[in-house]
This record gives sequence, C-alpha cells and structure tokens, in this order.
Amino acid sequence: MLRELHVVPPPEYADDDRAYPLVLVLDGGIRQDLLLTLGMERWNQLWGRSAPAILVGIETVDRQRELLPPTSDAAEQARYPTAGESAAFRAWLADTVLPMLRERYRTDGRAFLVGESAAGHFVVETWLIQPELFDGFAALSPSLQWNDQSLSRRAAGMNEGSRPPLFLSLADEGGATEEGILRLAGASSACFADRRETLHHATTLHGLFPEALQYLLPTDADWLADYGLTLDCEASRSAE
Repeated sequence: MLRELHVVPPPEYADDDRAYPLVLVLDGGIRQDLLLTLGMERWNQLWGRSAPAILVGIETVDRQRELLPPTSDAAEQARYPTAGESAAFRAWLADTVLPMLRERYRTDGRAFLVGESAAGHFVVETWLIQPELFDGFAALSPSLQWNDQSLSRRAAGMNEGSRPPLFLSLADEGGATEEGILRLAGASSACFADRRETLHHATTLHGLFPEALQYLLPTDADWLADYGLTLDCEASRSAE
C-alpha cells in the first residue's frame, strides 16, 4: 500500500549541525492532520513551549486497517471489515520508517509517537507491547472501546514497569470509550488530561497537541505559566 511521509525539519535545521528528535504524527497526510499539527508545533517553538523537533507526518490510507488490531465484536467487524492489521503497520514503522529517517536526517536518536482517536489506540497498543520503539507517546482520545475495551483490560492486568512517558487524554466521548480510557489511566503512570468538560472528540487534537508536545519535549522556559501555557495533566499513580 503506497502512502506519503511528510518530513519537516525545524527552521534552524540548516543553520548548524545540531541533532533533533523525531515526532511521528499518525494520520499525518497533507489532506489529514499535517498542516494543523505542523502549525501548532511551530507555534509551540515560538513560545518555547516545546523543544524543536523533526516533525514527520505519517499518512494513513485505510485507517482502521492500519491502526487497529483484530476485533471479535460483530458490529465492529461489519462496520470496519478491513480492520485488524496494526501489527503490520507497526512493523513497517519499526523496520522501514524509523531506520530510514535516522539515516537521512540529523536525529539525536529519540523518537516520539502521537495519535488521536483510532491512531490513539495504535499509540497505546505500541506503548503496551513494543514500548522500546519510541521514547515517549501521546494518545489523544484513543478509541479504547475497540474490541470490548480489550486493550485497557490488558493494561490493567500488566505490570507497567519502566515504560516511556505516556500523555493520555479524554474528552466528552462517554460510554465504552470513557470506560476504557479511565481504566488505562488508573492502571498506569500516564500523565492523564481529563477534559470531559471542555473538549469534544472533534476538538481533542486542536486542544491538546501543543500540550502533549510540552509534556514529551519540555523546555526550561520560565515564562509559560504567565501566558497560560501550562501542562495540565496528572499521573494517576507512580510506575512500579
């Protein structure tokens, strides 16, 4: 399946020989979330809210096929008959995309993964089963209702250990999605942004992408709170 990768180094990339972390944004096609997330990432840099990074938009073509694992739920199977190949997509990121980016661009070795909705489910799944792939994760309103909330149930039964940082958020989704996200928040040391009263599912990316970057790529800027650029998420418990 052909897809596009959009790689945007920071403005100062050509000015010196500094190395930068990679931020992989899922659903990052030109007709998807690339321009929105790139604009917010650049805005963060203007304020010193998050450290500069090489932003990589990863286009998805069949989102449910690429981002979700198999489901035993008949209704989900009927609605999304192609879903279930997240393992193959993750292998492609690990075996092809990350090595290629590190070969072609001046990176500092670190890589971060960000996704929203179905892409957020992929982020959580990767954090659980292959955490060594990335140095930090952000799952914005992840679709944890998928397959009878099996991913959050799996997380609740695991010893978290020393996994990389996870930024996790919840908007007004309610129902099984809310149940799954709250279960994961309670079972992990994720920095949990509970925005049920202020964000809709459709506004999660707009509202929280800058904050997720602030959590994953912090700076020493001491003026952020003066302008309301605060990090408003809490760890549910300490990592074991």
